[in-house]
Amino acid sequence: MLGRSALSRSGSFRPENIGQNALAMIGNLCFTFFVVGVLIFTIIAATYEPEDPLFHPSTKITNFFTSNSNATFKSDDTVVRTGEDFMAPNQTAFSNFINVTDVDTLSTDNVDAHGAATTALDSCEGPLDCRDPELFHMLMKRVIEEFKDIHFYRFGKPVPGSNESTCDMGWRFRPKEGKTAALYKDYRRFVIARSENCTLSLVGIGDYHSGVNARKRKKNQKPGFEKTPRKQEAGQPLLPVVGETVNDTLPVVESENSFSRGKYLLYNGGGDRCKSMNHYLWSFLCALGEAQYLNRTLVMDLSICLNWMYSSSNQDEEAKDFRFYFDFEHLREAASVLDHSQFWDDWGKWHKKDRLSLHLVEDVRVTPMKLTTVKDTLIMRKFGSVEPDNYWYRVCEGETEAVIQRPWHLIWKSRRLMDIVSAIAAKLNWDYDAVHIERGEKARNKELWPNLAADTSPDALISTLANKLEEGRHVYIATNEPDTSFFNPLKDKYTTHFLDEYKDLWNENSEWYSETKALNNGVPVEFDGYMRISVDTEVFLRGKKQIETFNDLTNDCKDGVNTCSAAAS
Repeated sequence: MLGRSALSRSGSFRPENIGQNALAMIGNLCFTFFVVGVLIFTIIAATYEPEDPLFHPSTKITNFFTSNSNATFKSDDTVVRTGEDFMAPNQTAFSNFINVTDVDTLSTDNVDAHGAATTALDSCEGPLDCRDPELFHMLMKRVIEEFKDIHFYRFGKPVPGSNESTCDMGWRFRPKEGKTAALYKDYRRFVIARSENCTLSLVGIGDYHSGVNARKRKKNQKPGFEKTPRKQEAGQPLLPVVGETVNDTLPVVESENSFSRGKYLLYNGGGDRCKSMNHYLWSFLCALGEAQYLNRTLVMDLSICLNWMYSSSNQDEEAKDFRFYFDFEHLREAASVLDHSQFWDDWGKWHKKDRLSLHLVEDVRVTPMKLTTVKDTLIMRKFGSVEPDNYWYRVCEGETEAVIQRPWHLIWKSRRLMDIVSAIAAKLNWDYDAVHIERGEKARNKELWPNLAADTSPDALISTLANKLEEGRHVYIATNEPDTSFFNPLKDKYTTHFLDEYKDLWNENSEWYSETKALNNGVPVEFDGYMRISVDTEVFLRGKKQIETFNDLTNDCKDGVNTCSAAAS
């Protein structure tokens, strides 16, 4: 008895208490782990800063257009793709083009069912009659025969040109191998000779957009020739028509009553200003998507800030107009938007008199779904000063992602810029191949792009392109190499072209210059870096063959060493 251990005599270790002791120890251990876990979580929550999406690795903008996700923003400093880039071409509609045989089988009565002369002129004296049906037929046939790489869909009636021996005529067309869902308009000046027996012959055809008198159809102008157009299928979007007169004047509220009955959404402040164009659109379309969801007019600021990467000064530049870069006419017609300056002028005049109310939202966590019952005239989202939580696109994240769909179809590229693209392609007769050659900073950074400089050297390019392009072809080179003479050795094999060959399309004598100057209150507009990249890229995309830097010329990855698989995903 005396030799028995003291522990064995302890009541807590009696056999009948062992189960209870084990449960108590397990409970205490679990509680300890719980307390430690709460402590760790509290420390993390207090010190965590959300990752800024702008610092994600660069990826193709296509990825987030085609991704199932609608909210996650990925930075990219390339030219933004817009709604028309993702419209599937309606091959049924595009197949209904005009052939030479269609012109041959036209009867005079069919062409001129609206009362124009139906016989040849009795006299060869006086100015040329551009309304003559026979002349119209001749011009259509010659145009179709001359421009073999495009399809024609509509011809306008010829109108008098600059003198008694010229006529101007316009038409809608599309390149035969066109990949984009768009139509184009050209109008040219025709020089016509008339013999003693009144026989007409075509002497010459002017350059792209030379027939300025045929640019815009007059009110009383008789229709020209078009095959019976197929009815637009339900749900098929309207096609952009590059080359038509642009009317992007600001919308105006008709009356006090109309303004007071409206419902508006306005985004104010935030950290999106002066970011890349992709970032700007990603946020802007979130606001536009919310406005459409709430059935409200979006009050938008047409004055945007151009990021330093696109400016010649290498600094952010304010007071750039939305209409320099995007098709405001299409946006205005397809959605309900109002310029913020016009809005605040009207609000100042009528909000007190008509007792118009404002609902202020200062937390991005207030979802659009919670605002559906708001009856106030204006909902204003006010964003703070802390990035990245003050980015507009935060509104469309989380549970909102499944509800708000960004209306990409409402944003098209500026038709003025696209008209420059069309002019360059027309000067090349829409029959050229294109090569994108990226050099610049990437070619100098051997750590991330070890082979790029060598793979894009003239000797390497000649060797690589020999297996991809036919010798003697017109080749448009889209590049960030500032010294284009670097590519002179390629001229032995190809007829090369670069963007700066076409400066006349945006210099002080151009349509683009005069129209953008008018938009900018008489102040000339610089053809800035974003415009250059945009035009360069779009001309490249219209080449019959397209050779990419990182797909075809080098094995280096677009975003640096070991990023190829990520960029492709």
